[in-house]
Amino acid sequence: MKIGKSAVIHIRTATAAFIVLALLLAACGRGAPSESKSGGKGGDDGPIVIGVTGPLTGDNAEYGKQWRKGFDLALDEINGAGGVNGRPIEYVFEDTQSDPKQTPAVAQKFVADPKIAAVLGDFSSPASMAASPIYQRAGLVQLGITNSHPNFTDTGDYIWSNTSNQRDDAPYLAQLAVQDLEKKRLAVLYQNTDWGKTTVELFIGKAEELGAEIVVKEAYLTSEKDFRPILTKARDANPDALILISYYNDGALIAQQRQSVGLDVTVVGIGSVYSPQFIRLGGEAVEGVYTATRFYPGDPREEVQRFVKAYQEKYGEDPDSFSAVAYDGIKILAQVIGKYGSGRKEIRDGLEAIGELETVLYGKAAFGPDRRLQNPRFLPLVVRDGKFTLWQP
Repeated sequence: MKIGKSAVIHIRTATAAFIVLALLLAACGRGAPSESKSGGKGGDDGPIVIGVTGPLTGDNAEYGKQWRKGFDLALDEINGAGGVNGRPIEYVFEDTQSDPKQTPAVAQKFVADPKIAAVLGDFSSPASMAASPIYQRAGLVQLGITNSHPNFTDTGDYIWSNTSNQRDDAPYLAQLAVQDLEKKRLAVLYQNTDWGKTTVELFIGKAEELGAEIVVKEAYLTSEKDFRPILTKARDANPDALILISYYNDGALIAQQRQSVGLDVTVVGIGSVYSPQFIRLGGEAVEGVYTATRFYPGDPREEVQRFVKAYQEKYGEDPDSFSAVAYDGIKILAQVIGKYGSGRKEIRDGLEAIGELETVLYGKAAFGPDRRLQNPRFLPLVVRDGKFTLWQP
């Protein structure tokens, strides 16, 4: 079959047009990932979008719910005042159940979306640290608002935290138990996770330095529901205090089940138990439990009382440390973006350069060389009459 000259011309013209179109599309395709990696702003006039990765379902869901209350209050204030440089802030919350198996996929999703300016989360250190290398390689800031593992920020210069770490938290808990409560024979139960194992070693090191004896040290899986065998072992060692390196759900169960084995001793829990859900789940069994916190609504500092009043007006309840640290996380990013810009690298550089931040937990604060806020403060609490109250030694 022969093709006429005019047909050949049409074919060549169409082919040339197709090639030009393909080259243009290829050029666009190359540009998009590059912009995202180097810090695309998602449009200078649209909203500034923050990615959040954390638990909204599963055993740790209460922490995610408290986060959302803190986030939403912060956004009410920021956006109600005109946003950041005229742009509103929004967040996208991806539910991971704080599972290390789920967080890398969420990290890949956030990294690939040029609208995401920075990321907050995940809740647990193991879940966060499983995703940190992805954020670091892509040049997307991960601000860990509850990540207390001492090595959390070691991944690189895009990994930051506005919370204290267990090098501060665990020794303070040891001081509370051994010095302030004068307990010397300690039975220690801890989550069998990287966070739990790191925290318990830091706690024991300080407790022994203060003269305590560790009569029992037992790990448990986060999926466990029956703690009676290890509680029986603890009872038989005759301790004068039970130390819990736990979250609110497992901590409440342990407090309840200790009664069934006759372990009637003082209970001291790491700050992760400071949640309304700990009291709801534990009921009378958590009366008299001691813990330590970086935030307490009765703190008379002006920045704390201003936050508490606004929170009470919006939700009709007191905030806890998890809503407070979430509020601070959004506010910190807003302060940095307002001064340095909303590009991914601009946010990283801004976190490093900013000299003073307004926070609820720390007051006026700055990041240190470890990319954490410096000089954490702690307050001792005890559960009295179904609520956490400030304990005075």
